[in-house]
Amino acid sequence: MAEIAPLPFQPHDEDGPVFKEPWEAQAFGLVIALHEQGQFTWAEWADTLSLEIKAAQADGDPDLGNIYYQHWLRALERLVTEKELSRSPEIDARQERWRQAYLNTPHGQPISLEAADH
Repeated sequence: MAEIAPLPFQPHDEDGPVFKEPWEAQAFGLVIALHEQGQFTWAEWADTLSLEIKAAQADGDPDLGNIYYQHWLRALERLVTEKELSRSPEIDARQERWRQAYLNTPHGQPISLEAADH
């Protein structure tokens, strides 16, 4: 990971990136893994993330940094779709399964994808 340049505005401390929610760390890890597999360059990633942030700002995002990983996730979805690593219907179906899992999980409990089936 030494060749990966830090990104502006990414939440971090002296030890590296920080995450408010587990899904943020998972999205971060997925981007790193796909990059390391050669699915896209770090420059492609940074450009795509920048486009998502600029689009959000144009739509009124006050850019407080509290939704940084939502931009990260949208950029990931865009690259995965553009590179045909997955198709939009597959992403939509998986997103719906996670939504169902969330709805079926008692408050305060960890969300597991298996809960979507209950």
